[in-house]
Amino acid sequence: MPSLNNMNRRRWFLLLVSLVLIVLSWWGIAAARNGLIVRSLEREGVPLLYMAPQEAQKAPAVLVAHGYAGSKQSMLGYAHVLAHSGYAVMLWDFVGHAANPASFPASLPVSLEHGSLQRDLDIAAAALVEQPEVDPARLALLGHLMGGGAVMRAGIANVNRFAATVAISPTSANVTPAAPRNLQLQAGSWEGRFVENTQWMLRAAGGENPNFAQARARSLQIIPNVAHITILFSNASHQAAKTWLNAAFNLPNTDNYTDRRMIWYALHLGAWLLLLSAISPILADPTFAARARVRPLKSWGGLLLAPVAAIGVLTLASRTNSPENLEGLLVVGGLLVGGAVALWFLVGGVVWLTFLGRLPRPTLRNALLGVALFALLWVAFGAMAQVVWLQWWLIPARLKLWPVLSLACFPWFLAAGLSQQDAGVGNRILWWLGQSVALVGGFFLTCYLVQLGFMFLLLPVFPVIIAILSLAAAQVNEAWSYGIGSALFFGWILAAGFPLAG
Repeated sequence: MPSLNNMNRRRWFLLLVSLVLIVLSWWGIAAARNGLIVRSLEREGVPLLYMAPQEAQKAPAVLVAHGYAGSKQSMLGYAHVLAHSGYAVMLWDFVGHAANPASFPASLPVSLEHGSLQRDLDIAAAALVEQPEVDPARLALLGHLMGGGAVMRAGIANVNRFAATVAISPTSANVTPAAPRNLQLQAGSWEGRFVENTQWMLRAAGGENPNFAQARARSLQIIPNVAHITILFSNASHQAAKTWLNAAFNLPNTDNYTDRRMIWYALHLGAWLLLLSAISPILADPTFAARARVRPLKSWGGLLLAPVAAIGVLTLASRTNSPENLEGLLVVGGLLVGGAVALWFLVGGVVWLTFLGRLPRPTLRNALLGVALFALLWVAFGAMAQVVWLQWWLIPARLKLWPVLSLACFPWFLAAGLSQQDAGVGNRILWWLGQSVALVGGFFLTCYLVQLGFMFLLLPVFPVIIAILSLAAAQVNEAWSYGIGSALFFGWILAAGFPLAG
């Protein structure tokens, strides 16, 4: 009886700690907006988000453009640093991205320079200069990847309108020593070809130049120890952009605000997983002792074979003389790239399940627990992401894709749940590592063979997501529940993250 009481005390303690951390993390996120005006707007179907200092008058203003498969939320780190430093900032969702319901052009290489990007930027610029806090004579541009290319092209086409341009890991543009004005290029030290691309553009722009007085300043900042996605959350990148814009507008560097919202976000996610561990004994399967285990040879053999099959199917599907066939593969399920990812999981998962052999019979309890697991992951991962880095709420056009994407991903996660069921801590770590290697290696080869080039940039995300799901699997420890909850969750991520195809 004392040991049972001690266990109950431990569960209550973990529950209390997790609730305190959840409240604390939301307080930290709310505090980041202290002193700022925040307005959600919409113009001609383009969702906009405006931030500026309270009591600002005639403030310099910056248009902040996200990259491919990004959103206005993904650029909020720059927006917070700039707004706390005295700038008015306008963010928006490009065509087909996040909350923008329009369809993104299906031809990926062409779409990165598509005229609809310029249209959305012009709409955001018009809304920005309408805001009462803004000085319309002092405008600048900042963008990442696709957005970096878009803002450079805007700065070249309207060379006298924008005083400075900051392009982070950008696609290419026809830069010159005179246009755009006061150009800063940034790339992460781990970004490889983006570093080479920015070096080439710096040479085309005339090389390093400190001449802000004639609007010909040029600089390349290599941000240390960051890759394509993590550069967005790098304080070094935020501060470099702010310092550059201050120099362009001849403003002092007086504010030392550092964006720490991702730390609060990580704390929030960890607190919810801690809460799951506190309540997990309640979820324990009463038939645990009678449950049959899958043989390790079948589990690992299936995991090794699954990527091979998925790579083969997608490669064969793309190997025709018709360019439209590859384009069709890119837009599987109504999403650019994301639908092809779901197809990869479907093929790999079916092969893995087939290799495992006989499946246990699901129960209503399994299904309900799977939905509950999804709900917890949805809140833990996404509720705060909506105001920190990801458009988590699905617009109707995305919501209708979610069940199909989830169903496609289900075989993979059911197989993963069966393989990990009843495993100890060491074996679960091995399964996390095994899945991470299979997914990263499998998608690496798929990207190379099928030309899903953008997926190269997202490969580091797979180990993080699998780690989150592995922690959840350890607490739930029921294959069907884990498969249902994980598939619904991963399907939601695909529906939220990739552009709508047109």
